[in-house]
Amino acid sequence: MKRKYLPFLESWLLSTSRKPLVIRGARQVGKTWLVRHFAKVQNKRLVELNFEKDPKLASFFNTNEPKQILLNLESYLGVDISSNECLLFWDEIQVVPELLAKLRWFAEDMAALPIIAAGSLLEFVLNNHTFSMPVGRISYMYMEPLSFEEFLAAGEHEKLLQFLESFEWSRVIPEPIHDKLMQLFKEYIFVGGMPAAVFNWIENRSLSLLSQTQRDLIATYRDDFSKYNERIDKERLNEVMMSTPRFLGEKFVYSKVNPDIKSALIKPALDLLCQAKVCHRITSTHANGIPLGVQLDKKFFKCIFLDTGLCSAILGLKLDQISSINELILVNKGGIAEQVVGQLLRTINMPYIEPELYYWLREGKGSAEIDYVIQSGSRIIPIEVKTGTAGSLKSLHFFMGIKKLEIAYRINSDLPSYVDILTKDFEGKDLKYKFFSIPFYLTGQIHRLINS
Repeated sequence: MKRKYLPFLESWLLSTSRKPLVIRGARQVGKTWLVRHFAKVQNKRLVELNFEKDPKLASFFNTNEPKQILLNLESYLGVDISSNECLLFWDEIQVVPELLAKLRWFAEDMAALPIIAAGSLLEFVLNNHTFSMPVGRISYMYMEPLSFEEFLAAGEHEKLLQFLESFEWSRVIPEPIHDKLMQLFKEYIFVGGMPAAVFNWIENRSLSLLSQTQRDLIATYRDDFSKYNERIDKERLNEVMMSTPRFLGEKFVYSKVNPDIKSALIKPALDLLCQAKVCHRITSTHANGIPLGVQLDKKFFKCIFLDTGLCSAILGLKLDQISSINELILVNKGGIAEQVVGQLLRTINMPYIEPELYYWLREGKGSAEIDYVIQSGSRIIPIEVKTGTAGSLKSLHFFMGIKKLEIAYRINSDLPSYVDILTKDFEGKDLKYKFFSIPFYLTGQIHRLINS
């Protein structure tokens, strides 16, 4: 598979100020595969230390002398570890998280040796560590499931991928190409972006084998819950994980998960799942300026799941059900549309930026809501995931009126379009802004389209 992270890794490798790199992401998004593939395409000999498979490896790091550590590792592994020829990979680092502190000494004393660390559930370590992290001496890369562009590349739809990446507002998308891209996007909703599911689907095109793969992935996350049982009841974790797809597009209310369980028990379960990146919060922002993350109202939030394919599996959606509906907003009352847009919005920034999702909410009389709000450069862009005419977007008109913005976006199943909106704001004053509408399959291109 062609992952978008390879150019970033290449830039990291060639950088004169390179630091050890820590890859962060949910279980099974392809971290280990990516490092192995990267070493292969860069013609680097991969020296892989798997601390889960071989716990004895941790004992070599009892010193703060990198040269001594490497000398002992070379003797134990029977390999030469050369700065020019090798890539040193610390895999399953969450087993011995205190070793992350050792990266400081490698950064200072052996900067020429490229080192990548990764591990499942690394977020728990980084949120609750008691050791001294090497601040300023490591870099991070955040990894997500496959985007739609990566899904097209994996399915060898290179020409369609080039079409998406070169689309400009001055061009018209022919109806047959639009229909084909929408059909592939519906396939993406059902298959998702988990590498194992995508690979299985491309190789076999079997609904039953795909379903089995997705169920196995869900079971993997469930099995992980036993590791947290001392902190949180695994039954609560399972309840929250399996109920999140039911509440897509809604304000998340703890009592809806299980009315018989106190919210104080549900909240830490959701917190843990968000740390593990199995679930993602969409937090309410006041959107009065940038950055959006400093103006939050954390009392109000929605949630999406890690992956649209796993989400569809949990909800019991079938490919023919999705494919037969012209407007994706109608699937699962719009929840699946918000899920897939949120998932793709998590892939639009550079890999060194931790993905965050925001929406805007006005409670009380005359309530209003904007599905997503993103920052594109210095601009705040509201995004509605809706069907219908521009005149029906009352919440958007209200938002644009009070925020005095110039550009708004809508994502739906229609062909691209843009119009100048001329209406009245909430005070009856003239309101004017540019309203752009793009199909779901262009979500990953939104920054480029905004800038153009």
